[in-house]
Amino acid sequence: MTTITAAESQPFQAEVAELLHLMVHSVYSETDIFLRELISNASDACDKLRYEAIANPSLITDGAPPEIRIVPNKAANTLAVVDTGIGMERQELIDNLGTIARSGTRSFLSKLTEAKDGANLIGQFGVGFYAAFMVAEKIVVTSRRAGSDEVWAWSSEGGSGFEIAPASEEAASRVARGTEIVLHLKKDAAKYLEAYEIERIVREYSDNIQFPILLVPEEGEPRQINSASALWQRSKSELKPEDYAQAYKQIAGAFDEPAMTLHYRAEGRQSYAVLLFAPSQKPFDLFQVERKGKVKLYVRRVFIADDAELLPAYLRFIRGVIDSEDLPLNISREMLQNNPQLAQIRKAVTGRVIGELETLGEKEPETFAKIWDAFGPVIKEGLWEDFERRDKLLALARFTTTSGENRSLKQVVDDFKPNQTEIYYLVGDSVERLKSNPKLESARARGIEVLLLTDPVDAFWTSAPLDFGGKPLKSLSQGDVDFGLIPLADDKDDKKDEPAADAATTIAVIKDALGERVSDVRASQRLTASASCLVAGGDARDRALERLLAQQNRGAITKPVLEINLRHPLVAALAIDTAQAKDLSLLLFEQAQILDGELPDDPAAFAGRMNQLVLRGLGK
Repeated sequence: MTTITAAESQPFQAEVAELLHLMVHSVYSETDIFLRELISNASDACDKLRYEAIANPSLITDGAPPEIRIVPNKAANTLAVVDTGIGMERQELIDNLGTIARSGTRSFLSKLTEAKDGANLIGQFGVGFYAAFMVAEKIVVTSRRAGSDEVWAWSSEGGSGFEIAPASEEAASRVARGTEIVLHLKKDAAKYLEAYEIERIVREYSDNIQFPILLVPEEGEPRQINSASALWQRSKSELKPEDYAQAYKQIAGAFDEPAMTLHYRAEGRQSYAVLLFAPSQKPFDLFQVERKGKVKLYVRRVFIADDAELLPAYLRFIRGVIDSEDLPLNISREMLQNNPQLAQIRKAVTGRVIGELETLGEKEPETFAKIWDAFGPVIKEGLWEDFERRDKLLALARFTTTSGENRSLKQVVDDFKPNQTEIYYLVGDSVERLKSNPKLESARARGIEVLLLTDPVDAFWTSAPLDFGGKPLKSLSQGDVDFGLIPLADDKDDKKDEPAADAATTIAVIKDALGERVSDVRASQRLTASASCLVAGGDARDRALERLLAQQNRGAITKPVLEINLRHPLVAALAIDTAQAKDLSLLLFEQAQILDGELPDDPAAFAGRMNQLVLRGLGK
């Protein structure tokens, strides 16, 4: 084994180098973020030490309590953030400070380049250490892993790389365990050496950090500048709205204000404290494939895990803490998956969160609308996944409909037309396109409210057999639809007396022309003005779902049903002009494809048929 004694230079990962360039050469209005992020990292290191010490008590035999110290030095123009946490070995320094080992980095860089103020993004994307380069021209990190005799020093000036070497004897003597980060400040960052400035930032962002934060002035004794109390363990009567806002920002690493706060203590068979928040802005990782939650698990105020799946995936936007008094401190991450106590907590807290959202929807509809606008597509995943709570989630859901926005299913049912027995919906790419969809024509003529569903998840949850209050949900793109018993909103829309094409003859001509392109041709109850539309058969999947699955190579698109409006002149012309019957039939089919957002199978042939029809109309 070779002993390393000299400094070794290494390049940064490409994304880190680009990130540091942006940090060094950009000016943000909220440079305070750097200190909050360094303190947060130090707190994580202390948490990890306490967790690892459960299985290996020798890690804390030196007796040094977990704490964080902030040391300003005006003479040297340096600011140090020191923790007595778990510390890092040489390779951990390289991995943690030389690379960004998480997804979303490229997205972060593109957003940071576009943003005028990147402070919020820095917090969202977990690249807080590098924020220190906004105020520092050089950073030196000295670290000793708990239980190790080796001390390593990492240094960088924010350029293309960094140096790593064994720490000097003097530096090693200062770091008995944990990590010391020394920032050599830029000239315009001198304010961060002032005690009052440091205290202000700590009070604003880090007051609820669980470990003492000590300010070590150049003169005088060190003093604690944070409350270091578990806010979730305190009584609600002791707390003010600003306390919750600060706790949310510290726990979630966020800059927005919480749209909903849920704080309570459960007693009985199990005892645990809950402090949860619904953000008012979308986190960047909301739609990552892993769909991991961000509620932290503590056991008797000891941090255990931040991904213990304490809520179902469709509530992954919720941030906060659950602190159990009953779970064992030495519970492993593997045991978390199958622990019956944790399963009971998960079930109870999930029900409480949904109940709180219901109450918010009733008492503060404007606030709830903000949550739904940001996280509705995520919550609707539960309509597909959570059969047990499906009815509650349906009641909670809000929809854009042909009558307005943020409509509940209760409102839709309350506004049912005479003889209406089903809740109708359409799935598509955009509200504007759906509003012009010909499948709405007959429903619109009767004043029937239709749900307009445009989120990708809508194609999935609507494929389950659903009803609300005994009223089944019915797609206007699937199966038979009969509005015959529902009266028209205006008698002028009744066109029963208009001449219609002969159904049997017309359908036979179209079937012969289209052949295997369609599974069936039939007269439509959906259309009043348009000539044709495509729908799925009664046993087939909705066409929106089929298209989505086909894009992901998860299934082929089945042959659709062509519905025709027998009172439309183009359809009537089929029975009269037999010479053009095939072209007209293909034109009906291709128009219906376009109205569904699809391209005709042969765009050139479609254009040719359309040109011929126009020329005939012009008498050419």
